[in-house]
Amino acid sequence: MAATLVAATMAKKPKTKKSGTVRKVIKPIVPSDPEKAEIEIREADHLYKEIRIENTLVDDKGKKVKLKKDAEVEVTIEADEKDTSPADQ
Repeated sequence: MAATLVAATMAKKPKTKKSGTVRKVIKPIVPSDPEKAEIEIREADHLYKEIRIENTLVDDKGKKVKLKKDAEVEVTIEADEKDTSPADQ
């Protein structure tokens, strides 16, 4: 019974991956603010290609790292099952 419960709670969320490139690394105006990375998502509509995120990642050893300009990245979008509907609707 416990194994079934664990499997049910660890169900994978619906997701998609999109390719992108870091176009800019933006230094903050105020030194205490975080640096930003502007990422261009290739498969997005023309007017909505760029997103800006805080330029802080964590590697597999738990060390903080940041993206470099022109880095190739993958952007993953995922949602809870309850927040999706079949694609044919």
